[in-house]
Amino acid sequence: MAMFSTGVLVLTAPLHTLPLRIVPVLSSAAQLVERTLYVHLHPGLNLGSGTQPRPVFIPPVVDLSTLITRLYNNAANVCGHLDVRVLLTNVRAHSAANSETTVPNCPFPTPQLLSQSPEVVLTDFPLQDVGQSHQVTQCLLKYTGHCYVCSPKLHSVLLHPQLMKSLRKRQNQEPLETYNDVVVGGTFDRLHGAHKTLLNISCLLANRRFLIGVCDQAMLKRKVLKDLIEPYSQRVQRLQEFLQDTKPSLQLEIVPLHDPFGESIVDPLLQCIVVSEETRKGGEAVNKKRIENGLPVLVLHEIQLLKDAHRTETEEEKISSSSLRSRLLGTLLVPPKDTSHLPPLPYVIGLTGGSGSGKSSIARQLEALGAVRVDCDKLGHEVYQPGTAGYHRVLEEFGSDILSEDKTINRRALGRKVFGNQVKKWLMFLHCLCNPVCFAGKQVCVVDAAVLLEAGWTDMVHEVWVTIIPEEEAVLRITERDSVTTEDALRRLQSQWSNAKQVEHANVVLSTLWEPEVTRKQVLKAWNLLQKRI
Repeated sequence: MAMFSTGVLVLTAPLHTLPLRIVPVLSSAAQLVERTLYVHLHPGLNLGSGTQPRPVFIPPVVDLSTLITRLYNNAANVCGHLDVRVLLTNVRAHSAANSETTVPNCPFPTPQLLSQSPEVVLTDFPLQDVGQSHQVTQCLLKYTGHCYVCSPKLHSVLLHPQLMKSLRKRQNQEPLETYNDVVVGGTFDRLHGAHKTLLNISCLLANRRFLIGVCDQAMLKRKVLKDLIEPYSQRVQRLQEFLQDTKPSLQLEIVPLHDPFGESIVDPLLQCIVVSEETRKGGEAVNKKRIENGLPVLVLHEIQLLKDAHRTETEEEKISSSSLRSRLLGTLLVPPKDTSHLPPLPYVIGLTGGSGSGKSSIARQLEALGAVRVDCDKLGHEVYQPGTAGYHRVLEEFGSDILSEDKTINRRALGRKVFGNQVKKWLMFLHCLCNPVCFAGKQVCVVDAAVLLEAGWTDMVHEVWVTIIPEEEAVLRITERDSVTTEDALRRLQSQWSNAKQVEHANVVLSTLWEPEVTRKQVLKAWNLLQKRI
């Protein structure tokens, strides 16, 4: 069957059995849906009774919290390409049952508009016999259409009912304690399964308001690969979209977090803070501040950390944004811009990076893989020395009118010829600097240039690759390599473009922060992906 972009998975089995069944169900769903999978929970829903079932409210119980955690953990392992979102519109605590804005026991007075319109509805409902198939799929279509606004050509699929064997497991129908006002804090970079677990459990606990503190610039300084963190506005936008889908009835407040506490230590209405095993001490510190401020302490609701089944030796054991950012190194972050004005070959990579970033070592690795390397920093010095091979090749190509009275090359005169609108001149310049034999049979040319971006040469390369390391590491390398003071190293770095500014122009980002073998793997990944593009 053809793949669908977005789907809704309606889970009908009892909550206490679902954690053991969710892997085969998600695996089957991942064969049909390729982008977003919404999960709708209705334990005990009977699609084969002959009467059309209606959605009803289900209470937040311990089994539901367990299922949400297990579901996101399993999703990260078996269908990591899917954006899985558990919907909680039909989950409501008894204490919130008297809300004036809801119809008794009717979670969907009108179909809910999701951020992405579902094209297929899937279910784990097991058929009693094959003859039920048409009746069940039609019933599922009507049920889903009552809950959500779907594509007019919505398809209905039953997921391998043979997997739905009876399982015995101790039930835990103990109600979850819920609260009017719940708070969490975090970076929320590139929403992943652990974030979604935290957000879903928080929505499960919150009856009225959900307050989220999102780390702003001041809180990002010590983050791994902080220059690859999504902009604050983008992180907020993704949070809003996810939570609007998940539980639209909540009053959502998202505020910037400039310190570890934010609104959590001054808001008197807050009742609960959701933490993980890792952030529990932070929650305790919040309560200490609240006591100092004369406010009641918050209930600490702790969730489990999700294990990352795909982690490498250099990554954290848990699912984390820093691990996801490290996996972006060497990949194409932004598609190349239109370079139809450039000859297709050689395919020119403009490689740049701040002082001490390891740019030249990466260039040498790319050269070893088969690229022609043009060391602009080195050649920039050599080509201006009268009598050198580079000097004569430049004169042959660009003429003697670029010479000064003392027979040295006038940089401004050469620059006007090379870096004007005639991009072909740039490629000729490369050939002048390198022995033309070097290009024979070579598809890729790596231009190793520290000032690539500052000089505005991006129109003269097919792609821009940037190497980054934290400023403190760069300072250590510069002081050791060049025998200069820390102050001199800092001044040098501050005179250059920042990592963040360079990353804004990058198609590919690399980092030499870790052991050489880690860098080699990054470069090899980048090279292999490049071969597929060209």
